[in-house]
Amino acid sequence: MSQRVEAESCPPPKMVVVREFDEERDKAAVEEMERRCEIGPRGKPSLVTDLMGDPICRIRHFPSHVMLVAEYGEERRVVGVVRGCVKTVTRGKSMYVKVAYILGLRVCPAHRRLGIGTKLVQHIENWCQKNEVEYAYMATDSSNEPSINLFTKKCSYAKFRTPTILVQPVHAHHKPISSSKTLILPLPPQLAQLVYRRIFANSEFFPKDIDKILMNKLNLGTFMAVPKKSNFKWNPSNNPLQLLPPTFAILSVWNTKEVFKLQVKGASPLTYAWCAGTRALDAYFPWLRFPSIPNVFKQFGVYFLYGLHMEGKQGLRLMKSLCALAHNMGRDDGGCAAVVAEVGHRDPVRDGIPHWTKFSWAEDLWCIKKFTRANDGADWITSGLSSPVIFVDPRDF
Repeated sequence: MSQRVEAESCPPPKMVVVREFDEERDKAAVEEMERRCEIGPRGKPSLVTDLMGDPICRIRHFPSHVMLVAEYGEERRVVGVVRGCVKTVTRGKSMYVKVAYILGLRVCPAHRRLGIGTKLVQHIENWCQKNEVEYAYMATDSSNEPSINLFTKKCSYAKFRTPTILVQPVHAHHKPISSSKTLILPLPPQLAQLVYRRIFANSEFFPKDIDKILMNKLNLGTFMAVPKKSNFKWNPSNNPLQLLPPTFAILSVWNTKEVFKLQVKGASPLTYAWCAGTRALDAYFPWLRFPSIPNVFKQFGVYFLYGLHMEGKQGLRLMKSLCALAHNMGRDDGGCAAVVAEVGHRDPVRDGIPHWTKFSWAEDLWCIKKFTRANDGADWITSGLSSPVIFVDPRDF
């Protein structure tokens, strides 16, 4: 998920102290500071995030993580935060590297342009180096120039990848799935991780601890779709890596609404009435399958789709069936308003993911920085795109 920061023009003040987050001491101050950061431009809608009383919720599911706070002045007021986590991922060609993901950088609006964001990044980088990471990366909206300038011009990050975030609103009606043509199989975590390790071995950012992700309580399941006439069945007595059918689609569903909630604020009364009208029409006449807009003006959650892959002649149709399944799961969950996926802009699976262009991000810019020499002497940054497939870790979203 992207992060936003404002441009900075002054060196860090001497009255700024960066230290590790203390939940008992800092929780209330951090929540208040982040609420101030959520205020959008007057007259325009803004998307507000509620971490539901857990400031480290977005990094809690990584074995190694940290949150830093910046204090300002003699009163030691919390004016900025940044989060980081460490994991091991693929960089293509079945090679693994240790990386850090930097996220959640925020600076209080009243204390911007003082170099506080730069100082927070420098301190989180020191933590990354102590954890012996080879690379650190961050994500931001491609139109967020202040954030891009901070990381690329002041902190020496390089623009690296531009995945696409695809958003499908959850309608009041169920999406049809052809039971006569499609067989959808739930995969147990042990089997799912074997399949994933095979099909994503040559991708980028595939996490080595995929087994822990699939076993996490936030993972709602992994599903494989195959043609109904294939009569495909898993046989545990055989080698699972030799059991993949000639045409199939697979994905997993992550429940982010148990981590954070979103809410649209500042919309006009006309927009609110129009959205409510679409929901009413869809609810009363579900057979019309009217593309209604969920109530995003109250807090809502999203389901994040990851591990999306398809093969064979019917792969595209099967992927659309799995996305319909995820939509219907969200529809039956009163707190889910959207189904979201993030994939490489050249990944073939992108064509099989239903989405609304208006609600999606064409480019989510990832920037990266090298800290240590890679084990094989090659530089991931300058070696070019090794694979069109980017595995987006659901814990990153």
